[in-house]
Amino acid sequence: MNPSLIRPGLIVALRSTLKGGVQYTKTTIEPEHAEGAALVAAWSTRRQIEDAAEHSAAVVARGAARSAITRVCCASSFGLLCPQAREDDLRGAIDEAHAIAAAHNRTARLTRVDLFVITGRVAQDDAEAARAIGAEVRDLLRAMESAIRAADPEAIRENANKAKALSGMLSDDAQRKVTAAVAEVRQIARDIVKTAGQSASVAAQVVANIKLEALQSARFAVLDLVGDDEPEAESLPVAGRAVDFEPEAPQSLAAAPESRPTLDLF
Repeated sequence: MNPSLIRPGLIVALRSTLKGGVQYTKTTIEPEHAEGAALVAAWSTRRQIEDAAEHSAAVVARGAARSAITRVCCASSFGLLCPQAREDDLRGAIDEAHAIAAAHNRTARLTRVDLFVITGRVAQDDAEAARAIGAEVRDLLRAMESAIRAADPEAIRENANKAKALSGMLSDDAQRKVTAAVAEVRQIARDIVKTAGQSASVAAQVVANIKLEALQSARFAVLDLVGDDEPEAESLPVAGRAVDFEPEAPQSLAAAPESRPTLDLF
């Protein structure tokens, strides 16, 4: 494993709250009682917002405060990550977020927005952090490949966007490879969209001829992060929704002729 393939940075724990201005009234419709071996109960809840305009402003303020911080960070399943190079930007974003919350609270009568931020350092030689980040990037690369097999452009773009954001925590070389892979799969997504409405054989040919060279290059770069002790899964089967290219005679890409080549990337 080569932990130097990640950038030093910060892990950011962000919590925001919106309190006040809303009342909930719970009314029991059916008290808890036994029905055979089951316990059954029913109730209704009435929500009353005292000042709709103020509450709406509080929701906007809370969202703007959070966005001030998240836009300088990389999203991951472990929380927000901020490269060390953007640490000054993060400090400014935290100050901006608190200022947004304070501006709302100064004029609000019923609501209050609070924001709490805790940061911790991720060292460049932190092997466990490198393994965690590498594993997540690897999973996103696999998800992109699986989405390509399913000819699902929305899933391709969704996973590509996540990988692009998380690549901000990778070294320059690894980041370039992931960025190239993202550009590659985004182009594939556009090509798949263009085949919509054409014959299934044409669409299948688009997928069958894909080389995914940049995606493979990114995959090997990430293997240095994850290490060799975690076996790679075999190529994923076609998964996800079926794609119908001919409305009058639906046929998914999974049903394309077996003679076409198979993508075996992972």
